[in-house]
Amino acid sequence: MTHATLHSPTFIAPTRYTDAAAALAQVQKIYAASTLHLHTTFREFVAGKPFDGHVRACYPFVRLHTRTVSTRTSGNKLSYGFVAGPGVYETTLSRPDLYAHYYLEQFDLLLQNHGVELEVGTSNQPIPVYFALPSNDPIEGSLNPERRELLRDVFDLPDLAAMDDGIANGTWQSKRGQPEPLSLFTAPRVDYSLQRLRHYTGTAPEWFQNFVLFTNYQFYIDEFIKLGKSAMQDPNSPYIAFIEPGNVVTRRAGLMAGEADKQGHAPPRLPQMPAYHLMREDRTGITMVNIGVGPANAKNITDHIAVLRPHAWVMLGHCAGLRNSQQLGDYVLAHAYVREDHVLDEELPLWVPIPALAEIQLALEHAVKDVTQCEGSELKRIMRTGTVASTDNRNWELLPGNTPQRRFSQSRAVALDMESATIAANGFRFRVPYGTLLCVSDKPLHGEIKLPGMANHFYSERVGQHLRIGIRAMELLRSSGVEHLHSRKLRSFAEVAFQ
Repeated sequence: MTHATLHSPTFIAPTRYTDAAAALAQVQKIYAASTLHLHTTFREFVAGKPFDGHVRACYPFVRLHTRTVSTRTSGNKLSYGFVAGPGVYETTLSRPDLYAHYYLEQFDLLLQNHGVELEVGTSNQPIPVYFALPSNDPIEGSLNPERRELLRDVFDLPDLAAMDDGIANGTWQSKRGQPEPLSLFTAPRVDYSLQRLRHYTGTAPEWFQNFVLFTNYQFYIDEFIKLGKSAMQDPNSPYIAFIEPGNVVTRRAGLMAGEADKQGHAPPRLPQMPAYHLMREDRTGITMVNIGVGPANAKNITDHIAVLRPHAWVMLGHCAGLRNSQQLGDYVLAHAYVREDHVLDEELPLWVPIPALAEIQLALEHAVKDVTQCEGSELKRIMRTGTVASTDNRNWELLPGNTPQRRFSQSRAVALDMESATIAANGFRFRVPYGTLLCVSDKPLHGEIKLPGMANHFYSERVGQHLRIGIRAMELLRSSGVEHLHSRKLRSFAEVAFQ
């Protein structure tokens, strides 16, 4: 029996480290060698070079082995950076250029908390060739049909079995002798989402910031663009660049263009869920995404943004007011969710509660005060805290028998939309701090439906203020310290160490 030749880069054996920077450098070395090998051989394959075997390169891994449940920093107040107990823990890693700061922090915390060495080496998890190709060099598009048919014979392609969400869902179980996970996401899962982000948002993952606003209306995006462009004209702005779909970069007045700025081009049409980025030097700026309408979109985009490990995401959108005392333009701060969206029922059962996070709630309430200059009874008049119901049926009010209305009344819901519960539930699922501030745009139970004139007046009156509240909330969260954001409420019994 003959075996096909395996074309792989030089194997880099596992090495132990007590210094986080040195461990990161080794991860970068292994990843660079693996991706260079795949990129080079793929170019040769596209050019027609015959291969007598299989081309393979693998991700780097990091491993920790501890023999005690105790940590060296027992007073540590962070909700991450330590493993649950004795054992071997491991994860594969990708894009150490993009995740350099993140990996460095996670490595450093593990070394501090456990006082043991980190082991870095080459894993046995193949890198799918598509994930190794530079995004600005789409050479795969020049493959002819005959070579495309041979692709799977020569290279590893994405394997969905290696990138499911069992770890995040709490359903993953290790086999005998298998290490426990260090991270919510394997390297292939990360790479898969990075590719999806480019496709859906029209911007590269490198531009995404750690505070994310979601909206379901382009009006908010139009206002965000105005604010972003205005900030770029202010040489004293804390933001250094504004990025639009197509990776079009506008730098702050007085700053030189970066090398990547030249690659940006406005797209002929907007992507499905366009993203805009108000960027700070340390990536603690604000990203805003128009997710469109519906829970499927909300789940889709949060599934992918979650791999970037943001510090918070917040939904700013419109809702139906369910109480007669509400007025058009009033705000609703969600403190609970009724999940009738159904898109997460398999991953996150309905019996799982989605708690409000105090840090996000306080920041949103404070932001409403700051922007509206309302306090006390006046603040309560324009903002109501209560339960938000999310549905997957846009025309729920047409169902016979008043069944939805009865359920909403029993749940004490004060507002209804189609995205907020999904975004909050995926935040809970992926351990990303979340919140919701909605604005009442119609009251269908009370005969106040959206009409063109009413809607246009509402948009002109409220959208700008609502967006400024969202931005102010993110600034408050950033200034209060991100270490306070990652709540222990989001941790399971045996949680992964990586934030």
